[in-house]
Amino acid sequence: MKYLFKNISHLATFGEIGELEDACLVVEDERITYVGSKEPEGSFDRVIDCSGKIMLPGFVNTHHHLYQSLTRNVKGVQNAKLFDWLVNLYEMWKNLDDEAAYVSAAVASAEMALSGVTTTSDMLYLYPKGKNSLFDEEVKGVSHIGLRFHPTRGAMSMSKKDGGLPPDSVVQDEDEILSEYERVVHKYHDRKKYAMTRVALAPCSPFSVTEKLMEETLRMAEKLGVLLHTHLAETKDEERFCLDKFGLKPVDYMEKIGWLNPRVWFAHLVHIDDEDIEKLRKNDVGVSHCPSSNMRLGSGIAPIVKMRELRVSLGVDGSASNDTSNMILEIRNALLLQRVKYGASAITPRKVLEFATIGGARVLRMDDYIGALNVGNAADLIMFDLNKIEFAGGLDDPLSAIVMCDAKQVDFNMVNGNVIVENGNLLVKDIEDLIKRHNRISKHLVRG
Repeated sequence: MKYLFKNISHLATFGEIGELEDACLVVEDERITYVGSKEPEGSFDRVIDCSGKIMLPGFVNTHHHLYQSLTRNVKGVQNAKLFDWLVNLYEMWKNLDDEAAYVSAAVASAEMALSGVTTTSDMLYLYPKGKNSLFDEEVKGVSHIGLRFHPTRGAMSMSKKDGGLPPDSVVQDEDEILSEYERVVHKYHDRKKYAMTRVALAPCSPFSVTEKLMEETLRMAEKLGVLLHTHLAETKDEERFCLDKFGLKPVDYMEKIGWLNPRVWFAHLVHIDDEDIEKLRKNDVGVSHCPSSNMRLGSGIAPIVKMRELRVSLGVDGSASNDTSNMILEIRNALLLQRVKYGASAITPRKVLEFATIGGARVLRMDDYIGALNVGNAADLIMFDLNKIEFAGGLDDPLSAIVMCDAKQVDFNMVNGNVIVENGNLLVKDIEDLIKRHNRISKHLVRG
């Protein structure tokens, strides 16, 4: 399929060309073959007039827990901090099954697609006994919507009886975890350019896995040639846990076990200092900033403006700690939260949009083909209609209007050359049925 997008009112490539007005872009099959001001000659299967539209690369979400969309807005934990929130929700999550994993992945992906996400990561770290197939069902659920997917095979091995936080019902034996790491990488990890699925390894957190598993996961990632991910320095409670159990602060603990290296990206990094940031910089560690979750759980404000030399990206985090899978909201909150702490000039709208596009691609080591609208890159692109009411009076700088003027959703979303949102409508025929199933499963989990 060959597309011509013409008369693009404003094109922000976040790549080689920068920004253009009244631009054109050509997509052939899964990739971009032309970007410029002059309308190219030739025949096209479809010509789309983009007058009044702004186009930019699709957003890249680098941290999520898709299954948690089933436990949004649970009354009993609306006002809980992280550790209390987790302890309560573990009792619901222990009843996850294959249908729950599939449906929640599809519904959360659909919500992300409407908010401009074209690539998402996920950390599925919770596997009730005998439920390793949850990972496979999650992959199927995301594929059903059509997003590019970089799941991480999460793990928890340290239950309450071993000094951790989770109950026995949701942790796994470390030999089983290592075996599953190999299985899912061999089954799903596609190393080719334009890959739709890649896999990383992700022991959940310092308070839910042993030091031994962290070290063995690192060796496994090196052996398999994949990335590594975990939560780190999210709360003061976590810092106290690390000091009590390991005698080290979170970043120092990661340094001790070899986890400060270019394969790694951490979610959160709220409670870190300048010395920690320098260690992260020297070791080329990536960051997934999750401002809405950090606000929702009262975790604090990550010093993102001090991390400019790092690979910084954005994550919506689990829907149960954010209560949405809305990447547009995440971008806006990233800007506003940094300004609360560091002042109005601390960060710009373009910078947070950079985090959401090429920044996410760099964190996932996929910036050779996503995150920017360059010739040769994958056709992952989104458009907003600038004639919508939320942008009225705000078009002095159309690109910044997406952040500053509370954009509601995208009007167009293309992933790998396939249109999944058009005219603001999600092109998934059974989405209403999926939502009904999602609510039925949610009710069962929450009420028991």
